[in-house]
Amino acid sequence: VDALQVMEAHGEHIDIILLDRIMPRMDGIEFCRRVKGDPRYRLVPVIMQTAAGQPHEIKEGIEAGVFYYLVKPLVKETLSSIVEAARAKIHKYRVQRKRFLERQESMTMVQSLNCSFATLEEGEKLAVFLSQFFPDPDQVFTGISELFINAVEHGNLGISYEHKGRLLHENGLKHEVESRLSLSENREKQVDVSFEKRADGYYLIITDQGGGFDWENYLQVDAERATHNHGRGIAMANIMSFDKLFFNQKGNRVTGIVFH
Repeated sequence: VDALQVMEAHGEHIDIILLDRIMPRMDGIEFCRRVKGDPRYRLVPVIMQTAAGQPHEIKEGIEAGVFYYLVKPLVKETLSSIVEAARAKIHKYRVQRKRFLERQESMTMVQSLNCSFATLEEGEKLAVFLSQFFPDPDQVFTGISELFINAVEHGNLGISYEHKGRLLHENGLKHEVESRLSLSENREKQVDVSFEKRADGYYLIITDQGGGFDWENYLQVDAERATHNHGRGIAMANIMSFDKLFFNQKGNRVTGIVFH
């Protein structure tokens, strides 16, 4: 309750919310729903820290708009890395979106667009750019960004789910990504992206050059992975950003749709 008052008074200056779940008067889930229901605060990442670690509780938190759900006891290094990732994401988005808003009128004339990128940095910039073509940029930005990360790390670079978990625990993911990008077999790999306004909505198609994966297991928050330190990006995109999200059979092409 006190935090809602702080948001109302200073919300435009808040970058990240560290949130407990079990609290008197109003719990963290209800607080998160209220914050995410306000267009002014929808983009602010919420990191929930709680002892409520049952899979259905974690799923409920993700669906309420939690950026990352951390189960106590907390690992200091994990918390620090997630806070830094959230901080960097929100600051990059704000800086770049301000530039795009200056030319927003001309952007509304775009009906279709094809582009490509290779690195995570390029993908982050492109995610900000493409989100501006949707009716609610804040709603789709996180989903686009997470799908781009998946296309580079798991798609083009072939980093497995298990390996990424170990790298995050050892704080070695960034180095591994950079190393794999420099390999001769990966230097020419691109992620192809197409955007199109159709009669029924806005379509985004992302294609990587990887071998694909068993995507059906990642559209929702799986109970077996609920306490892992990653693996929620596609579910977040499906639940929070797009009205419909589906992959091709192989798993190297994903389509996200926001209907009119």
